[in-house]
Amino acid sequence: MRVQIHNVWRKDNEMKDERYSNYCTDNLILRDQLAIDRTLLANDRTLLSYLRSAAALLIAGFSIIHFSTEGWFWVLGLACIPTGIMTGIIGVARYRRMNQTIVHIRNQSETETKQKNEKVEP
Repeated sequence: MRVQIHNVWRKDNEMKDERYSNYCTDNLILRDQLAIDRTLLANDRTLLSYLRSAAALLIAGFSIIHFSTEGWFWVLGLACIPTGIMTGIIGVARYRRMNQTIVHIRNQSETETKQKNEKVEP
């Protein structure tokens, strides 16, 4: 059962659009832990997709510049290079932001579980 929690752990209570903050982390069961693992793997795949796209744009840009004879085609190659760089930067920033959120939720869950177990045991 998932219960909404108050945003106690949020930094400055200013974080917006936290997809995982609606779930009570002290009640995570195996299914939820596995869902977090799948989300981490999906986040890794997404990063690799961003980096693959960035590399393709960079290679395309350099190839177009190297083999082009017309001016407008050369400009297209020049446009691909910063687009590839920005794609890589956006991908890494997105990966880091999502990874920090997921790891924070997992660590909070483990801490709360340990605290619960300490209170139960005499």
